[in-house]
Amino acid sequence: MEYLQKKEYEVNPQTMALIAKYDQQGQVITHVVEQHGSFEVLKCPSQVVDDSCRYFASSLEGRILGTKQVTSYTHKPPIVISEAMGIYFFPIISPKRKECSWIALKYIHTHKGESDHTTTIQFSNGTSLNLPVSVGMFANQLHRTAHFRFILEDRLHASQPPLDASHDLRFGTSS
Repeated sequence: MEYLQKKEYEVNPQTMALIAKYDQQGQVITHVVEQHGSFEVLKCPSQVVDDSCRYFASSLEGRILGTKQVTSYTHKPPIVISEAMGIYFFPIISPKRKECSWIALKYIHTHKGESDHTTTIQFSNGTSLNLPVSVGMFANQLHRTAHFRFILEDRLHASQPPLDASHDLRFGTSS
């Protein structure tokens, strides 16, 4: 496997996880796990998330405030990075900490608690990852993110006018 480091990165539909790790100088960097590979970004995960939110015309702080408004979740709130692409992530610890890792909702296939009080997740592509959090905390974050996604998608669908077959919207005529 080729070792790759990047200075810039935007979360995209292939991103499964942003894992905090320390480099040789003791700085927190991001191990990016995508569907077809992984590499490192020379920024902490929350900075990668903030850059990605800004790419989609918001910020991490704005997304957190939006989540709090919609759900009243105040601690470790899940966020949507892009509604249009369905990119929902949740933090495993406080996003204010550089060591905070972020997990994408849509790729989680299974998760199980380990005897050392960590949680192993298996992604839909078969990749496994062990996280230093309890299975209860992980399950709670997973549930809250799914709930947040449901609320937002419900609002999106409720705001769209129903399609009426008797009206041809392209020509403004009725059939």
